[in-house]
Amino acid sequence: MSDLIADQFNADPRLAQAKKLILEALAEHQGKLTGVKPPDAARQVQYDELLAQFGDVRGGGLYYRYLGSGIGNGSLVELADGSVKYDFITGIGVHYFGHSHPMLVASGIDAAVSDTVMQGNLQQNANSAKLGKTIVDLACKNGANLQHCFLTTSGAMANENALKLALQKHAPASRILAFENCFMGRTIVLSQITDRPQYREGIPTAINVDYVPYFDADRPAESIREAVAILKQHIARYPGQHAVMPMEVVAGEGGFRPGSRDFFLALIEVLKEHKIAVYIDEVQTFGRLHQMFGFQHFGLDEHVDLCTIGKMTQVCATLFTDDYKPKPGLVSQTFTGSTASITAAQAILDALSTGRYYGDNGRVAQVHQRFTGKLDAIAKKHPDWVRGPYGLGGMIAFTPFDGSADAAKKVAMALFDAGVICFIAGSNPSRVRFLIPIGAATDEEIDQVAVIIEQTLARIARSED
Repeated sequence: MSDLIADQFNADPRLAQAKKLILEALAEHQGKLTGVKPPDAARQVQYDELLAQFGDVRGGGLYYRYLGSGIGNGSLVELADGSVKYDFITGIGVHYFGHSHPMLVASGIDAAVSDTVMQGNLQQNANSAKLGKTIVDLACKNGANLQHCFLTTSGAMANENALKLALQKHAPASRILAFENCFMGRTIVLSQITDRPQYREGIPTAINVDYVPYFDADRPAESIREAVAILKQHIARYPGQHAVMPMEVVAGEGGFRPGSRDFFLALIEVLKEHKIAVYIDEVQTFGRLHQMFGFQHFGLDEHVDLCTIGKMTQVCATLFTDDYKPKPGLVSQTFTGSTASITAAQAILDALSTGRYYGDNGRVAQVHQRFTGKLDAIAKKHPDWVRGPYGLGGMIAFTPFDGSADAAKKVAMALFDAGVICFIAGSNPSRVRFLIPIGAATDEEIDQVAVIIEQTLARIARSED
């Protein structure tokens, strides 16, 4: 059997030489990014004009004054104003391997010379088939039955697909169960489930949702009993009307609050009794805990009917068991994902599954221990500045000052100006959160970020005295 023309093209030494030269140039210029750098004064007017223009075009200003220049070096990223910052929020979890990682640049080059820019319903390349099999194998390695994987372009679309699978399977059930303070996305349906009324102002009700309180680590036994009792109340009030319960194993927008195995199992027992689908939403947690999947971390493998992943994989996916295979036409879309995102996802998963990232001594655990140790030291010295830290794995947060939304935003903005990018989460209290680039951040960078955090909190505290 003769080689495919594509195989001959990909084996052409000129491609290998071009990739080698690009990666050499990248390494040379990345080496100039060694730490935090303030903006260039000469660029400020042009940068301000570009920010204003972009804000006007998109119909609203950006949260941060962030427009990337197009290069970074791991945890460090250069902005178009000449500044350099530590990116410890990673696009809310997208850049697991930081910025301009040579592995991902190389995968992007491979994608750029591939046939299709965008793969989709009628035309997908062989690498989509390989990626789907990789995800299924990783999901099922500890006994889960998630034998199917539907790729898609965003976490919101992955969540929409999961809900459709559950609703079709359990029709005519039409209600959703969800956790208080959960976040699922901003589509019309997902905004109904996301427990933020301000995010759906003016949007008509598309689906009915009943909320269950999340796990409270300060009173674990009581919170489990309360959650189970409220779950049973909802089911009794609307018998046979609930199709599915999405669960975040670590509440993301809720403040990086981990659940517990006992908590989830207690709820799952009730859901299974009433034939309600168990759906684990891992768009944010995937890859960030001590196991690849959050449901693996909590030992829930055999109970999961549906699961969604995204963010750090670039392309997103809905995983499901045989029982939730859709009827023809229910899930289909023109765009599965760009070839660049698909090749990046494969490279990322290959690196994570073969590297020393997971387990009690893996890189995820090491990063968590080091960063939370630094934040804990600040909290002990300055308990009025910091409460916490909170979170699990690469998802870490602390409550600043009085825990108000204003305090959290003030700290986030001050850190951005000081050279550390973070974000906020939760309400009553509000927290400053970090999604660390685990595949890029060094111990020294974590230490330096902690220094900047303490210095920034000190400046804010002095200004308020």
